[in-house]
Amino acid sequence: MGKATLFHSSQMLVGLNCFEPGQEHALHAHAGMDKVYHVLEGSGQFLLEGEDQPMSAGTLLVAPADVPHGIRNTGDERLLVLAILAPAPKPK
Repeated sequence: MGKATLFHSSQMLVGLNCFEPGQEHALHAHAGMDKVYHVLEGSGQFLLEGEDQPMSAGTLLVAPADVPHGIRNTGDERLLVLAILAPAPKPK
């Protein structure tokens, strides 16, 4: 899995997440931060609160603050997802 930050301010983080076939981002949650995913290419499964939802190019998905979520590339091609977190995590 690869990640690249496109924009980061105190209010918002915008990044690209790239998953090769079979890769996943395990269930995790963001304390006090909402996360929006927009699928740019590929297909897979969005994991949210114990349910799997299909995701493909053009799909917009939301993980509310504090709710466990994850992504799994179940397709045969790269899955590219634009991810937006608000408010942004503090830089490390």
